[in-house]
Amino acid sequence: MLAVDSTQRFDFSTLQPDLILDALHHYGLDVSSGLLPLNSYENRVYQFSAYRDGASLPQKLVVKFYRPERWTAAQINEEHQFAFELVEAEIPVVAPLLFAGSSLLEYQGFLFTVFPSRGGRTLEIDNDDQLALLGRFLGRMHLVGQKKPFVERPEFSIHSHLQQSQQVLATLDLIPQYLRPAFDSALQQVIAEASRQYKPSRLIRLHGDCHAGNLFYTGESPFFVDLDDCRNGPAMQDIWMMLSGDRQQQRLTLELMLEEYEQYCSFDLAELKLIEPLRAMRMVHYMAWLARRWQDQAFVMNFPWFATDKYWEQQCLALKEQLAFLQQPALSLVPDY
Repeated sequence: MLAVDSTQRFDFSTLQPDLILDALHHYGLDVSSGLLPLNSYENRVYQFSAYRDGASLPQKLVVKFYRPERWTAAQINEEHQFAFELVEAEIPVVAPLLFAGSSLLEYQGFLFTVFPSRGGRTLEIDNDDQLALLGRFLGRMHLVGQKKPFVERPEFSIHSHLQQSQQVLATLDLIPQYLRPAFDSALQQVIAEASRQYKPSRLIRLHGDCHAGNLFYTGESPFFVDLDDCRNGPAMQDIWMMLSGDRQQQRLTLELMLEEYEQYCSFDLAELKLIEPLRAMRMVHYMAWLARRWQDQAFVMNFPWFATDKYWEQQCLALKEQLAFLQQPALSLVPDY
């Protein structure tokens, strides 16, 4: 069951450096450096160096403090177990460290996890060699993911990503009144069309947020550093965000990735029709995510455009454009003539 999302009233103001250092020390980490904040808005993530278990040299580590009330402890542990399964299958994912057999730690009401720090270059979605490697990697990941479903974590659904988001946006004061009728109408049409088309035949465990910002490349293979958004969903959810450009370019990218993917895991071509519904779900869910977090000053500081009329004019136009994409024939591996 999902945790109650009351995070719009929560902020991380009590998560001060002293508390972070005390939490790490409590679990046997002797921090030998400062805390370097990493790019994360949903949670709070810091890189640091520390001695552990009497090591002669400090390790470079990353600690992630989870936003309270977003996920339950059971849901976070299920994410960690998925990461451990992937590592056991020799799939390059950065898994949490264990402390006395536990990967999910607690200190003064905060849940947090420590990971080894691993560097790499951002994956280039216009690089065919890297996309081919990614296709192979996702095929291996999904082979593990399809063995059993998540029990605690939710699924990608019309309800979670569109209907619940619509409820949040319906009461959002930031949307200008002169735009409200057009915005609400466009949103309702997108939801109706996406709902009609989104009929996945199979749900498996997924990364869930597979975009270039969550992928790194070492020269040997791509790897993920975070499974924070993993859910049950259709395999296409981990593929479609790598598609860019016009339909011809998207088709070529898809062919390239699926050729490698299917060396390890079969892919149902019927899922091609899910690309635009999934795109609509992400678009609307993202707007609602920002709205839910707007009381967190980190969001106000880093997303100031969210409170401007221009942003909502652009979103209204984007919804109308997405409706047009939904009304087109689904992408096919057969070229358009």
